[in-house]
Amino acid sequence: MLKLEIKYQPRESEVLLPSEMPLLLLLLLGVILPGGDNEDVFQGPTSFHLKQISTFVNSTWAQNLGSGWLDDLQIHGWESDPGTAIFLKPWSKGNFSDEEMTELVDLFRAYFIGFTREVQDRVNEFQLEYPFVIQVIAGCELHSGEAIGSSLKGALGGLDFVRIQNHSCVPAPDSGSRGQKFCALMTQYQGISDIIERLLSETCPRYLLGVLDAGKAELQRQVKPEAWLSSGPTPGPGRLLLVCHVSGFYPKPVRVMWMRGEQEQPGTQQGDIMPNANWTWCLRVTLNVAAGEAAGLSCRVKHSSLGDQDIILYWGHPASLGLILVAVIVPFLILSICLALWFWRRWSYQNIL
Repeated sequence: MLKLEIKYQPRESEVLLPSEMPLLLLLLLGVILPGGDNEDVFQGPTSFHLKQISTFVNSTWAQNLGSGWLDDLQIHGWESDPGTAIFLKPWSKGNFSDEEMTELVDLFRAYFIGFTREVQDRVNEFQLEYPFVIQVIAGCELHSGEAIGSSLKGALGGLDFVRIQNHSCVPAPDSGSRGQKFCALMTQYQGISDIIERLLSETCPRYLLGVLDAGKAELQRQVKPEAWLSSGPTPGPGRLLLVCHVSGFYPKPVRVMWMRGEQEQPGTQQGDIMPNANWTWCLRVTLNVAAGEAAGLSCRVKHSSLGDQDIILYWGHPASLGLILVAVIVPFLILSICLALWFWRRWSYQNIL
């Protein structure tokens, strides 16, 4: 059985004394609130988390997937086979030196190797049945007006298993004896527990501060959305599904409403805000209405990049005008072409005679 014991010596610049944490928070607030101007609120990410998904197919095959996230923006990946980190942005290393980042990558590589072997050695002890999946999320985040908090949560098959916070391991209420066994096991690995606590309470806040500063230009950018209307699949006889598409906006917070005049319409259904390939977001908002009630409805889009100039699209205008033009012009053009061909053939036939 492999006992994973990693000796990790933090750099002098990395270790933060308790008295230094308020200073770190003030510095971080300086990044989030540039110039101390409360009207210029940074709407970008305020947390960093590492996510792990470990799939155990049998006693000899397992796969570990890892990723790093600023809120819901992925900035790191992990190549499982070679055990190397992928930096998805030029500023993904924050203010960490190449040497510091290499040490952390080596640490995580050793962790994944030890984690895999340790789990496989304890399958029977924890009464696990192949295949199974273990998920872990760990990181730190800024709590408005308070301090930087950190936590680690583990799940088995999508169900909460344990939580490590404030130097203690707490089993999830539904984890049963497995969660209790795990927390008891952690007390035997005090060295690993100390490393986890140091990474969460010291390294993560320093990294969060550095990456927010390094990526400030991109994280604080404002990209205006594009919006258009369409009809969805017919929801039933005599009814229409109105669809308002909004895409290409950043940052993520957006409000999209179906309106009649200044009255927001009940029954509006908003889908999930999904990422685009260019690090912007897209959204689809629908409204199921009777066909005769669609006239006069509009879709309103509010976003920080627009200021007070909301995007307002009216159902049937100019879409209905476009449909009318198409319905009139296209048949006219087809008829004109047919007549022209008929006259040309008749003229050609008469010339032959």
